[in-house]
Amino acid sequence: MRIVQLANLYSPVSGGLRTAVDMLGAGYRDAGHRRALVVPGPAYGRRDTAAGPVITVPGPSVAPGYRLVLDPRPVLRVLGGLRPDVIEVSDKATLTVAARWARRRGVRAVLFSHERLDAILAPRVPSWTPLEALADRWNRRLAAEFDAIVVTSAFAAAEFARIGAPSLHRVPLGVDLAVFRPRPPSGHDGVRLVHLGRLSAEKRPDLAIGAVAELRRRGVPVRLDVVGEGPCGPRLRDLAARERLPVRFHGHLGERTAVARLLAEADVALATCPVESFGLAVLEALACGTPVVAADRGAVPELLAPGAGVPAAPRATAFADGVQEILRLPSAARRAAARARAEHYPWALTTTGMLDVLTPQ
Repeated sequence: MRIVQLANLYSPVSGGLRTAVDMLGAGYRDAGHRRALVVPGPAYGRRDTAAGPVITVPGPSVAPGYRLVLDPRPVLRVLGGLRPDVIEVSDKATLTVAARWARRRGVRAVLFSHERLDAILAPRVPSWTPLEALADRWNRRLAAEFDAIVVTSAFAAAEFARIGAPSLHRVPLGVDLAVFRPRPPSGHDGVRLVHLGRLSAEKRPDLAIGAVAELRRRGVPVRLDVVGEGPCGPRLRDLAARERLPVRFHGHLGERTAVARLLAEADVALATCPVESFGLAVLEALACGTPVVAADRGAVPELLAPGAGVPAAPRATAFADGVQEILRLPSAARRAAARARAEHYPWALTTTGMLDVLTPQ
């Protein structure tokens, strides 16, 4: 089967979306399929990889490290040359025109939904905006144009279930259990926390800084490692410096092994985003044997299990309470529970689930 993946906002800093696209692409190849990936870049280009060709079409920069295809016609021309049997679209905006192109040619088109529209737009529009109605209208169009829609969680499925989308499939993401794994204790002093994610307003990274301040006020000797970049970075650095908090900002780390090491060395991971449609960073922390305090809304609570994590309201005091609750558990028990939970999510299971949806009926 010839599978073409299309993705906007795919870049070295695009976190979960890039990881999902890459891991699935490798899985398709290993299953004996031919895969190609089409993404925006500064110009036309092609490079061959072990998982198949990666083709770039012109797309302007819309944020540091992120590009978006505005004119989809070059993408459609590339599709004509690739002659796919099925198209997997990781975008709800400009690349969705590929579904109409596919239908005219008898090609199966599957939308891979990486975000929930009403959730991600809520912090960006006035409170009086009828977000649910607008999201429903857009999603009805998507459901009518695509042969199938894939979501990764019950939270993500809700916006499509609400409109009665006819071919909705839930396929959870996976985690690389070989890269993200427990490591021998480092013997550090105090309590180490870690936050992994883009530093943008909707992700609420401020809660991690606030939790550190609150725990210090309670006499808990914590320190925090922050992995990721984003528009809130300068403000958060200023806040940590002004409050003299033990916070180290690592920026974006391109090497997954470096990320895995920081996750494994932490006592607790903080997952502050209240609108995650899955929570890949949470799964990576759990795979490293590190329990998680996570926002009690969005999809992340679906990943937690007794002993492996605690849901918390999006307040710094609640996150501090969650950290202390986890620390009261024996270290070996909580780390074993975290790893055991992650082992339910190998990438091979995700690949099999996606291929079931992609294969023309």
